[in-house]
Amino acid sequence: MAQEQIDVLVLLDVGGLQDEEKLEKFLKRKSFKAVEGEKHVYTSFSTTTLVTTKAFILEIFKEGLQKAGFENANLVFLLNETPYPPHYFDKETGFFEELKEEK
Repeated sequence: MAQEQIDVLVLLDVGGLQDEEKLEKFLKRKSFKAVEGEKHVYTSFSTTTLVTTKAFILEIFKEGLQKAGFENANLVFLLNETPYPPHYFDKETGFFEELKEEK
């Protein structure tokens, strides 16, 4: 059975970005296209599972930001128009962590 295509939309909120061009080129090589007229909004698609796609997004944006240099970053993404919880970059762990809602 053919795998369904997942539409991906990623919104990156980044502070203190040192090399925007390096980030953009890296993301483009990894098949993320910048959305025309929007700052740090990217589209792509995936033919893997939702879990694999989510892990890929978090890994690629972590790598890209580390290459470009930055102060802080938050990430929100939609897979097939379904929003996923926001993530923030934790400098201590070196990974994007899910932002837990205060109850």
